[in-house]
Amino acid sequence: MAPARRDCSGCGMILPTGCLLLSVLLFHPALAKVCNDRTKHGQDNSWFARDGENLPIMVLMPMNESALMSSISQGIEPAVQLAIQHIRESRKYSFSLITKIYDTECDNAKGLRAFFDAICYGPKHLMIFGGVCPSVTSIIAESLKGWNLVQLSFAATTPVLADKKKFPNFFRTVPSDNAVNPAVVKFLNFYDWSRVGTLTQDVQRFSEVRNDLTNELEKADIQIADTESFSNDPCVNVKKLKDNDVRIIIGQFDENLASKVFCCAYNLNMFGSKYQWIIPGWYQGNWWEQANSTNCTTKKLLTAMEGYISVDFEPLSARQIKGISGRTPKDYEREYSRELQQKGVEASKFHGFAYDGIWVIAKTLTRVMELLRVKHRQNTFHNFTVDDREVGKMVLDVMNETNFFGVTGQVMFRNGERMGTIKFNQFQEGHEVKVGEYNAIADVLDLINNSIRFQGLEPPKDRTFVRLQRRHINVPLYSILSTITILGMLMGGAFLFFNIKNRNHRLIKMSSPYMNNLIILGGMLSYASIFLFGLDGGFVSDKEFETLCTVRTWILIVGYTTAFGAMFAKTWRVHAIFKNVKMKKKIIKDQKLLIIVGGMLLIDLCILICWQIVDPLKRTVEEYSLEADPQGRDIAIRPFLEHCENTHMTIWLGIVYAYKGLLMLFGCFLAWETRNVSIPALNDSKYIGMSVYNVGIMCIIGAAVSFLTRDQPNVQFCIVALVIIFCSTITLCLVFVPKLITMRTNPDAATQNRRLKFTQNQKKEDSKTSTSVTSVNQANTSRLDGLQTDNHRLRMKITELDKELEEVTMQLQDTPEKTPYIKQNHYPDANNILSIRNFTDGKDGEKSILKNHLEQKPQAQWGSMDPSRINRGPLEDINSPEHIQRRLSLQLPILHHAYLPSIGGVDASCTSPNGSPGSSPRHRHMPPSYRVMVSGL
Repeated sequence: MAPARRDCSGCGMILPTGCLLLSVLLFHPALAKVCNDRTKHGQDNSWFARDGENLPIMVLMPMNESALMSSISQGIEPAVQLAIQHIRESRKYSFSLITKIYDTECDNAKGLRAFFDAICYGPKHLMIFGGVCPSVTSIIAESLKGWNLVQLSFAATTPVLADKKKFPNFFRTVPSDNAVNPAVVKFLNFYDWSRVGTLTQDVQRFSEVRNDLTNELEKADIQIADTESFSNDPCVNVKKLKDNDVRIIIGQFDENLASKVFCCAYNLNMFGSKYQWIIPGWYQGNWWEQANSTNCTTKKLLTAMEGYISVDFEPLSARQIKGISGRTPKDYEREYSRELQQKGVEASKFHGFAYDGIWVIAKTLTRVMELLRVKHRQNTFHNFTVDDREVGKMVLDVMNETNFFGVTGQVMFRNGERMGTIKFNQFQEGHEVKVGEYNAIADVLDLINNSIRFQGLEPPKDRTFVRLQRRHINVPLYSILSTITILGMLMGGAFLFFNIKNRNHRLIKMSSPYMNNLIILGGMLSYASIFLFGLDGGFVSDKEFETLCTVRTWILIVGYTTAFGAMFAKTWRVHAIFKNVKMKKKIIKDQKLLIIVGGMLLIDLCILICWQIVDPLKRTVEEYSLEADPQGRDIAIRPFLEHCENTHMTIWLGIVYAYKGLLMLFGCFLAWETRNVSIPALNDSKYIGMSVYNVGIMCIIGAAVSFLTRDQPNVQFCIVALVIIFCSTITLCLVFVPKLITMRTNPDAATQNRRLKFTQNQKKEDSKTSTSVTSVNQANTSRLDGLQTDNHRLRMKITELDKELEEVTMQLQDTPEKTPYIKQNHYPDANNILSIRNFTDGKDGEKSILKNHLEQKPQAQWGSMDPSRINRGPLEDINSPEHIQRRLSLQLPILHHAYLPSIGGVDASCTSPNGSPGSSPRHRHMPPSYRVMVSGL
C-alpha cells in the first residue's frame, strides 16, 4: 500500500491525499507534467513508436482482496493478458502493449494517489484502461481533460459518467445502466404495456437510472402510474403500488433489498398472472438464498419471484461469428476458462468487455500514430508531444469512430457510450432463462419464440383493464313482452273492428262509438310505447336513443290521456244527464266530448312542448362499481346504464303526475256520482271505477318498484311493460267485453224496451219497483232526458208510500165500516190514481198490466161478494172483494190526497179527505174506462 504522503524528488513539494490532491491534479496538471518530464530521462515521444516497441497502458483497478468489487478485477487480468497475446499473434500492429496495474482499492483518496503516482513516477502512459468503482472513476475521469488523456473503462456502469460536459475524455466498452432503459421501453411496447410503475432504492445509482427511464417512458408515451422510492422497508411502497393498480412494476434495487421486495409482494399477493416484475439482471447467482434477511421462506420468495424479467447487458455475444481477433465468442470463452483454471480465480462478468477494450486501445493507438506520421511528414518542424491538445482531440475522434465485432458483439461508441446488446432473462422454476435480447445499434428487440412463459393464458395487463359493459334488456325478455304486447294490440284491433262494424247498432250507438274508438287508440299508443322502452344503446346509436327518450314519453302520455279522457268524457255526459235536472233540455253530442278530449290533449301538448324546449330529455350514463370478470379473465367489468334524464327531471315529472292525478280523481268523482245509473248502454261508471282503481294501484306500485330497480334494467322494463299491458288490457276489456257478451247472448237487446233501474240504496233490493221504458234513442236525447227525470222523482215517492200503506193495511184488515165510504166517496179516486200511474209508465200509449187486469174483471164485481168465500180463512180470502174494499177504504183517500199534489193534480194545501176529487182540472175529464183494480197495495 502506498504511503499517505510522499516526497517527489525533483518536484520540490509534498502531495497530500484527499481533496487537496484532487485540486492539485485538476487545476495544476502542469505540475504532474514536470514530474513526468523529470523522470523521462530523454526518452523519445512514444506516439512515434518503432516496430516492436512496448507501449505502456495505465490500468486502474481495485486489486486488494479486502476492497469492494475486487472480485471483478481478479477475473479481468486473465482476459487482458489474453487480449494482449492475441494482438501480438495477429501481427497487425507494430507495437506491443504492456499494462501497469495500479490498485485503487475502491477508495477515492487511494485511487487518486495511485493515479498521481502513475503520472508522476510511472512511464509515459498513452491511455488509461480501467475504472471499476464509480466514485473513484468519476473523480479521475473529470481530470483527464487537463492531462489530454483518454480513459476506457470495462466495468463502470454508473450513469453519471455519461455526462460528456463533465467527462469528455471518458469511454467505456460496457453499456451503462441507462442503456437498459431503451431496451425496457422496447419490451413494454412489444406487449402493449402503456402503464407502469417504478420502485427504486434510494441510492444515487438507481435514482439516476430511474430518472433516465422516466424520460424514455415519456418519449414513448407510456404512463407512469406511480413512482415509489424506499430506503430500507419497501412494504409500504409496494402497498401503494397495489392501491394504484400498478400491474407492470420496474424495480431498481440491489439483491439485498430485492428479497424484501418480493417478500412484501408475496404477502400482498402481488405476483402471478396479474403482475409482471422487471428488475436488474446483474444480481449474483442464487441471490435470494444469500441475501434473504426476511421472514419469508425461500419457497415463498420463489413463488413471488416466478416469472420476473431481468434486464442486463450481454457479457458475450450469442452470434457465433469470428470477430477482430479471428475467434468466435465461444472460442474466446474456452481460452478464457483455461486461463482461469491455471490462475485459480473466478470469472468476472466484465471479462469480455475488458478483452474488447484492449483491442479498442490497440486499434486507436495504431490509427492515431498513422495520422501523426502523416501530419509529421507534412510538417517536419512541428513537434507533437503527449500533452498536445491536438493529439488529445485526435484520440477522441478515433475512439468515436471505433466499429468492429468483438466477443461482446458489435463494438461502437456514441458520445463515448457503448452501443451494446441487452439481454432479457426470465425466472423460471428456480433459475433464469434467456428469453430475448435487444440490439441497441439496430434498435431491434429479438425475443426467442415461446421462451417467455407467463403464468396466465396471456401476458398480464398493464392495469386492471376496465371493460364497459352496458346493462341492457335481455333479448328473450324483450321478445316475450313484445309478443304479449302484440297480442294486446291485436285484441285492441279486434275491439276496434267490432266497434266500427256495429257502430249503427243501438247498443253500440248509445255507448258513443267515437269515444270507444279513442279509448282503443289510447290503448294502442300505450302498447306501442313498450317497444320503445325496450330499446337501448345496444340496438340504436346514442343520438337515436335521445330521440327515443322523447318519443316514448310523448306516446305514453298522449295514449293515457286519449284512453282515459274519452272514458271520463262519456261519464261526464251521463252525470250531466241524470244528476243535473236543469240540463234536461240540452243535447250533449259526441262533438262536444271530442272537444273535451282535445282540450285534455292540448294541455298535454303544452306541457310536453315546454318540456322539450326548456329542458329536453338527454341520454345520461350512470357507471357502477367495478365487478370481477365472471369468466375469470384479468379484466374488471364496469357496468353502465343509460337513462333518459334532464336537469329538472323531478319538476317535470311532478307536473305530469299532478295533471294525470287530477284527471284520475275527476274520473273517480264522475264514476261515484253516476254509480246508481244502471243503464249499461250509456253508463260505464262501474267499469271506469274499476279501471281507475286498477290503473291507480298499478301505477303507484309500478312507479315505486321502477324507481327502486333503477339499476336493474331487466326488472325495470319488465315492471313498466307489465303495468302498461295490464292497465291497457283491463281498461279495454272492461269497456268492450260486456258489450260483446250482451251482443252475443241477446242480440236484439238494443231494439227491445230497456228496463231502467233506479235504486236509492243497494240494501233495499227487496223493494223492486221496475217498469219498462221505451228505448233511448240517440236522436231524441232531449225528450228522453225530461221523461226520465220526472219518472225517477215520482217513482221514489211511490215506493215510499207503498211501504207505509202496506203496513197500515195489514193492521186494518177487519174494518168493514169503511166500505160505504169507499163506495160512495172514493171510488172515482182510484181511477184518477191509476190514470196517473199510466201517465208515468208510458208516454207512447202502451197498456199497463193493471189496465189489462181491469179489462178482465168488470166493475160490477166491486159491489158483490161470493158466498163461497164467507167461510174461508183470512189468508185465503185476502183478495176477496170485501178485503179489497176494506183496504181501499183507507188507501184511496190517502192516495188521493198524497199523490195528486205531487204530480200536479191538486194542490195539497187545499184538499181534504172529504173533498171531491172531481174538482181537479187534470182529472175531471178522465173516462170511467180507466178504472182498474189496485192490487198489491
